[in-house]
Amino acid sequence: MSYLLINGGKKLHGEIINQSSKNSAVAILCASLLIRGKTVLSDVPQIEEVNRILELLASLGVKIEQPEPGKVILDTSAKLIFGHIDRHASEVTRSSLLLLGALASYPVSYNLYKSGGCRLGERTVRPHLYALQNFGVAVSSKEKFYLVKNSGLRAGEIVMYESGDTPTENAIMAAVLAPGTTTIRMASANYMVQDLCHFLVAAGAKIKGIGTTTLVIEGVPSLKSKVAYSIMPDPIAAMTFISTAIVTGSNLTIKHCPMDFLDLELYKLATMGQKFVIKNESHSKFRMASIEIIPSKLKALPDKIYGRPFPGLNLDNLPLFVPILAKAKGKTLVHDWAYENRSVYYLELQKLGVKINSLDLHRVWVEGPTIFKPNDVMAPPALRPAVCILIGMLAAKGKSKLRNTYVIDRGYENLYEVLNKVGADIKVITS
Repeated sequence: MSYLLINGGKKLHGEIINQSSKNSAVAILCASLLIRGKTVLSDVPQIEEVNRILELLASLGVKIEQPEPGKVILDTSAKLIFGHIDRHASEVTRSSLLLLGALASYPVSYNLYKSGGCRLGERTVRPHLYALQNFGVAVSSKEKFYLVKNSGLRAGEIVMYESGDTPTENAIMAAVLAPGTTTIRMASANYMVQDLCHFLVAAGAKIKGIGTTTLVIEGVPSLKSKVAYSIMPDPIAAMTFISTAIVTGSNLTIKHCPMDFLDLELYKLATMGQKFVIKNESHSKFRMASIEIIPSKLKALPDKIYGRPFPGLNLDNLPLFVPILAKAKGKTLVHDWAYENRSVYYLELQKLGVKINSLDLHRVWVEGPTIFKPNDVMAPPALRPAVCILIGMLAAKGKSKLRNTYVIDRGYENLYEVLNKVGADIKVITS
């Protein structure tokens, strides 16, 4: 089993080009099933999560070409095959649930193996099922798989049981080809939902309210037979690089940051005393800029910090504040209400010298300032807490080992190489 050997305590410098969005990519790849023809995607992140989705699509009979890094061509003109959906790919990524909405227009029955992904506690599938049953999709839960039966699509008035990202994406994909007008209320307006909507509009869908919590979708008979689209940059990866720069006390510039999904995070940091400069602002689908992080002395936030659906502080960015708070003078309450297990994984930072105490399954106190210490740690089975361990190790003077890093590779593209180019010392050791 390979592991990372991190020689920490080094200042980083220079520029990092932010990667494309993992969560946008997996949704848009699945949405290619709505197009009876060819989809050409650019800026697709080369990560393990994307590889698993491509394996799922291939097992359905989709022809896939990857002529160059970051470019994927999907041909869905042939009849799909529903009897051999890739079991391993389905089981290791929760994103496989996006097939429920992507395949809703096909009047078939099929089995979808139950998914894994990050182990974050109880992650109910009910919001997916409650939304999709309005469109004529019936899902029965068996021991190891879901039995899915699609009848003819129909439009409807939908209130999301939870404003979740993937349940909203499933409802959107089902509504796009459903005859009539569908209204989705309490929808997620998060970045990947917006990117999916922009992709579908480029393909001929009729969607109003993008970026809001109420979407009105007029079903169309079919989408275009060919569409080209570029995946948006990833706000969570951008926040990862921001956190890395702050915790290592480095002057670092992160380019291609989607500012609409980082404004509140940056305001929280400014409140803590963090200095940064926003440069080269532009606007296309989203407001983009470069962010230069300047080494600063930090004080603890005066109030608790928590995530919430957009436009709040992103739920996936909340963990990335934990190592930052460990650098700040004072004590901060972190309330990770959405997941039972994730705040427990934050306690692994104790092995790097962080003063962090658990109040319950959802809340921890983080006290700083911390002098990070090297150690040998097994990465927790959750993407963002695992990368927080890596960030802490980069700040710790001396050599650390981080094991079980597949969970990081699921969501980050060439992360270790990217960090090494700006001054980190990370080696992948194969034993």
